[in-house]
Amino acid sequence: MGSVAILIPAAGASSRMRGRDKLLETVRGQPLLRDRVTLALATGCPIAVTLPPESGTRRAALDGLRVTLLAVPDAATGMSASLRAGAEWAIAQEVAALMILLPDLPDLTASDMSLMLQANDCETIFRACDAHGTPGHPVILPARRLTELTRITGDTGARDLLRKHPVTPVTLPDRHATTDLDTPEAWAAWRAAQH
Repeated sequence: MGSVAILIPAAGASSRMRGRDKLLETVRGQPLLRDRVTLALATGCPIAVTLPPESGTRRAALDGLRVTLLAVPDAATGMSASLRAGAEWAIAQEVAALMILLPDLPDLTASDMSLMLQANDCETIFRACDAHGTPGHPVILPARRLTELTRITGDTGARDLLRKHPVTPVTLPDRHATTDLDTPEAWAAWRAAQH
């Protein structure tokens, strides 16, 4: 089994947060982005984080962490810009598979990451789903699908690629794979549920 790299696409605009940056919201005592990158680093896999061109605060949130930072000049065109940059990085690393880990999944745990990595065979596409079977993240793509990822466009991420090929679901507990917090209301509700 070859090596797996992890891409954390963090070049989005947080446009639904009405002026706040969801990736800098405090989770477990640190910015969400740092918390999620730390989770990924614990796997021992190489990590790349995509950032928008003007990303001083997000970059500062990652100070001291051993990750590759990929600036995405065309970040405003949508998620595909991050995925293309990450796929090119992963191809250059000659990895056997790439895990795409969205940075706004605050419930994902180290044991969820282990489940995904244990399922991976570097041949199949694996996609986390929640306890009800709803598809979510992370997603693991084998190296042979990465060239396709370098050609995607728009803001639907890898949706078309995932429709085109067989995908094996990996069930994670509760809504770990699907809780993403895009609005201040969603953050307030999630924080209230933590107590």
